[in-house]
Amino acid sequence: MVKPIKKFVVIGPESTGKSTLCEKLASHFSATYSKEYAREYLLEHGMAYSTDDLLLIAKGQIELENKAIDIIKGDSAINPILFIDTDMYVMKVWSEFVFNTCHLWILNQIVERKYDGYLLCKPDLPWVKDELREYPDSETRDTLYHYYKDILINQSVPWYEVSGLDPERTQGAIEWVNEIIYTT
Repeated sequence: MVKPIKKFVVIGPESTGKSTLCEKLASHFSATYSKEYAREYLLEHGMAYSTDDLLLIAKGQIELENKAIDIIKGDSAINPILFIDTDMYVMKVWSEFVFNTCHLWILNQIVERKYDGYLLCKPDLPWVKDELREYPDSETRDTLYHYYKDILINQSVPWYEVSGLDPERTQGAIEWVNEIIYTT
């Protein structure tokens, strides 16, 4: 019998440690993680993106997630836990924040895809500049954070607010994931 895969999504504004947290959680749990596709796409195509680009990014994100799921399903020796850096909630917020619209395909994926938990990264880490980040000001980061928090409050999947500095930041996330894994 194949064990069900426990899937945890890490979301939040840019420069809040989502990718780092996914890597640390995957390492701690000897699990798999799915990277954020947007970074790969924007590095290749540039920052002059449109709503159509966001749809392509969303589809690429789902493809990466599905590949990770297939890898876990194909090898019974792999711990059936998947950490996902970004999901369709992020695509929805990004689309609506930048373009005031969101593709129906993205909204349908939100309804169809099922997860076991969300980890919401609070923007309490220092903003780190890189060639893809757009919002260095704390006001925009806080606004985006509250969009994510409102979404999570209004859905039924358990979620945890990741805040503070390491090692406490990661340890809190580990403890919460353990709680979800062993109580559901």
